[in-house]
Amino acid sequence: MSISSQLNRSLGLRVAIIVVMGNIIGSGVYKKVAPMAAELHSPGWVLICWLLGGIVTLMGALCNAEIASMLADTGGEYSYYKRIYGRFFSFLYGWSNFAAIKTAAVAGIAYVFAQSLHSIIHLPPLLSSWETLNIAGIFYPFAGFNVKLAAITLILLLTWVNTRGLKTGAGLSTVLMVLVFAGIALIVVWGLSSEHANPASVFSLETSVDKPVTMSAVFTAMLAAFWAYEGWNSVGFLGGEIKNPHRNVPLSITIGLLLVISLYFLVNMTYLAVLPITNLEQINASNNSIAAVEAVRVFAGSNGVFLISILILVTTLGCTHATILSNARTYYAMATEKVFFSNIAKLNKASVPGNALWLQGIWATLLVLSGSFDQLTDMLIFAAFIYYGATTLGVFILRKKMPTAPRPYKVWGYPVVPALFILFCIFLVSNTIIERPREAGIGLTLILLGIPFYWWFRRKE
Repeated sequence: MSISSQLNRSLGLRVAIIVVMGNIIGSGVYKKVAPMAAELHSPGWVLICWLLGGIVTLMGALCNAEIASMLADTGGEYSYYKRIYGRFFSFLYGWSNFAAIKTAAVAGIAYVFAQSLHSIIHLPPLLSSWETLNIAGIFYPFAGFNVKLAAITLILLLTWVNTRGLKTGAGLSTVLMVLVFAGIALIVVWGLSSEHANPASVFSLETSVDKPVTMSAVFTAMLAAFWAYEGWNSVGFLGGEIKNPHRNVPLSITIGLLLVISLYFLVNMTYLAVLPITNLEQINASNNSIAAVEAVRVFAGSNGVFLISILILVTTLGCTHATILSNARTYYAMATEKVFFSNIAKLNKASVPGNALWLQGIWATLLVLSGSFDQLTDMLIFAAFIYYGATTLGVFILRKKMPTAPRPYKVWGYPVVPALFILFCIFLVSNTIIERPREAGIGLTLILLGIPFYWWFRRKE
């Protein structure tokens, strides 16, 4: 019996779009404008990078959509790679999701939720005497343990919610996404119409420092933008639970991503209109401030700060929930093929992969303890773009291997768009190795750990 026939096809196009957007809109929309400002020192260049990030992501999504329209099934790219590259590469992708990409996304978003909660109710310090304990001078598991414990609690609670059934999880995603859209729209309208806003200034390409913007700085800044766009492909992991997946998976990815790009441009334009670039640089240097909170403070005062803090809580709650909901299906698909822990292949009474959800939740909690928010996000974006490039290369491979196969959707601009996206992935991965060697090294180490595990899972064969 195939994997998809064991799962219930209960999600339509509307919910699939909500899942796409729920996986994307999280902490990046509130935080990442500050590190981008610190890297580029120019409001105009920050906006350019947001648009470039969206366009590049859309190019990758359109390439992914062609393959999804052909091969839609539970597991997303894990299932696609089996047809394109074989079992080993497919396993390595699924392992990378578990070890370094999707679980790190859960950890990073939950961490921002906990930071926002801490800014509202001030969580009491915990295990302060253990804060200096470290592993190799890189990992400080008990630093800020009060915030980390709140993040861990959220992950475990939402994991439990998702074990109760798919419709329960999807319904919560829809409610949270409506609240998020309303809140961000309020920030844009309120901010741009306030007397403190200077919309014309956001298009200036002048820098606050005495040096030009370099290509390396643009690529490094785009790491931050790509974190904000990360998660667009997660609906593919639910291919076995979506109605008419060959149509609805690619359509939901494209529609959801176009809506997010528009939203991001407007809200970041609002931040830049009310906060000078030098203020954003200072926010980034402080490490404890959130750019969106400081922007709202300018035009709405303390009441506005409280409202934006609540909105960040709701948004990161929704994104953490959506990421947990979709990504455990990959580990379930791997386990049914005996290349992952055998008990992960079991469905619970609600017909969802409960064991996979709990394993994902436990590893994500360990990643919360391992590092800072920016360290986690830079690591996972580096790892993710290795596979985004591989998926796009798959468009060329399948056009040659399966020229007559039905393709409900064909990527626009073939072969130029896929080729440009592959080149971009190569540049981004190379630049990260040079500019962020620690994050790249951790990501590569976690990915390569999959090799001995693959041998171990297949030892009986």
